Amino acid sequence: MAGLTSTHPESHAPGVALFSAKNLSKSFGALRVTHNLSFEAKRGEVLGVLGPNGAGKTTVFNLISGDLTPDEGEIVLDGRNMAGVPSFKRATQGIGRTYQIPRPYAQMSTFENLLVSSIFAGQLRGQQAYEQCAAILDECGLGDKANRLAGALTLLDRKRLELARALAGKPKLLLLDEIAGGLTEGEAGALVALIARLRDRGVTIIWIEHVLHAVMAVADRMMVLSFGEKIAEGKPDDVMKDPEVRRVYMGIQE
Repeated sequence: MAGLTSTHPESHAPGVALFSAKNLSKSFGALRVTHNLSFEAKRGEVLGVLGPNGAGKTTVFNLISGDLTPDEGEIVLDGRNMAGVPSFKRATQGIGRTYQIPRPYAQMSTFENLLVSSIFAGQLRGQQAYEQCAAILDECGLGDKANRLAGALTLLDRKRLELARALAGKPKLLLLDEIAGGLTEGEAGALVALIARLRDRGVTIIWIEHVLHAVMAVADRMMVLSFGEKIAEGKPDDVMKDPEVRRVYMGIQE
């Protein structure tokens, strides 16, 4: 795994499902992006999601976060059907996400970016919000950049800020969209360690990633999509040995 060590504690056993998607379908005109897709994520679990470009991975995240509405199917978080719940309400109810292309408030400081999330998604106020934001900045490696304008951050620091902002909303379900892209091996290792700590605190994580060794080091289960449909799901090692996964995702003909 390119120097990354698996962070799975022997006793780690995710519990009942926090999140489920049932028969999700979404098309844009004649283009079918997801079709009859069902899966779940258990409490305190990291579910890794793989698939070639165009597999529908980010569309699935947009459906979960409320940025898109499914043509068919349902999304349930902690026993509540999310049908008709707008994206900003989903954030207050425990869905946090990062975007593949970082979207900071460029003219606000790094700290102010977190404060907005803490107040509006995390529903915190005053000293409690300030203390939480300071702690998250430190954990994400941005403590020394708290007063820097977000628009002046490097790409890697904007990725860190994406994660920090999501955490400031106190998510039950955290959606990570290619958060490891562009990181060095050392930076990827630090990210894996952080994600493992979040999992052990009970945060449920669904992680889309192309940096395979990073997600393999921490995922409890993996799911692979192709053309909007699930082609494999299970333990990471088992999924990566699946002949269809090797053909579709890795280009290996057997």
